[in-house]
Amino acid sequence: MDLLVRRAQLQDRPRGEWVDIGIADGLIHAIAPRIDADAPVFDAAGRLTCAGLVETHIHLDKSRLLGRCPAEPGRAINPVRYVEAFKPEISEEDIYERAEATLRECLLHGTTRIRTHVEIDPKIGLRGHDALARLARDYAWAVDLQLCVFPQDGLTNVPGTDELLVETLERGARVIGGAPRYDTDAPAQIRRIFELAQAYDCDVDLHLDVGPTADHLDVHLVAELTEAHGLGGRVTVGHMAKLSLMPPDAVASVARRLADVGVAVTVLPATDLYLMGRNRDHAVPRGVADANFLLAEGVNCSLSSNNVLNPATPFGDCSLIRMANLQANVLQVSQPADLCDCFDMITRRSARLLNATDYGVAVGNPADLVVIDAASPEAAIAEIRRPVAAFKRGRKTMVCEPAQLIE
Repeated sequence: MDLLVRRAQLQDRPRGEWVDIGIADGLIHAIAPRIDADAPVFDAAGRLTCAGLVETHIHLDKSRLLGRCPAEPGRAINPVRYVEAFKPEISEEDIYERAEATLRECLLHGTTRIRTHVEIDPKIGLRGHDALARLARDYAWAVDLQLCVFPQDGLTNVPGTDELLVETLERGARVIGGAPRYDTDAPAQIRRIFELAQAYDCDVDLHLDVGPTADHLDVHLVAELTEAHGLGGRVTVGHMAKLSLMPPDAVASVARRLADVGVAVTVLPATDLYLMGRNRDHAVPRGVADANFLLAEGVNCSLSSNNVLNPATPFGDCSLIRMANLQANVLQVSQPADLCDCFDMITRRSARLLNATDYGVAVGNPADLVVIDAASPEAAIAEIRRPVAAFKRGRKTMVCEPAQLIE
């Protein structure tokens, strides 16, 4: 064996029932109460050990833009239109450098798989795509980085965008997204995205249903097209902030429909807390969909970061554990089982959303592991406990010993 992780607390094992994990050739070779082998040892010392954290929705290409585009003052802001004006002057190297800085923070917080959205339109061209494709190659030793190409500023109303999207799909992009809210013909954009997904055998991941009222939901059309195109289990809708404005019975009805056709939901608490309700000067709605409620209705959900240090979210440290804690705070989640669900939404459920069939601490799977300074998933979320070590295919990618008082 190449490595032994000793005294690991797996999340499905009783507290204190630790195991050793044997790793060989980048794969998990054995899991047992005790493994004797001549190999280097990492002692987890009873800490929670799971497969790496999974980031399902982040925008690496437009992270860390505050130096160029400071956060807009006041309450009437439009970060998408604000950033749009800067696109022509952004170089591929600039995108790479900012994205790399954010990616490295993700790695330091135990993330080993990421789906990043990347904007495609005539103003930015393929510079964002090319920068992130290079980043994915350069950091393949530490993370599986998946690109979701999408038209942030519109598709039907921005000539040339469709052709650029097709070019990225021809080059091998495996996920296509959309932002119909910014299109003059939202239904036409959604239909075109599904046409391309079927033509190129791609997954779909849409920014959807953000606004001050829930009078109209685009997710009904998404559910219809998912069923019609046979894409159940391959479609995700992100944000869904309008669900926070609806009564439970109405949300449950939408959730059951999504569960039936196989549409997953990614909730982005930091961005939606920051952006939603800005039309109000008091009693501001939270704007964060209740992922735990959706889970109970059968919808697969993930929690994710979205933006980091840009005008749409001018803060962030790339910690998915902190993001899950934020979700729990906002939605007043307190019971251990529900906190465990929050943990699953940055690990197992996120991996399922990405259709990662080789995810998990199991013999034969890649040795992608994170050791967290906590004894249980619920404690990790409640106390925002940070990872102390991470491994990608058996290679240690980060280490951070927990802080100690010196008396």
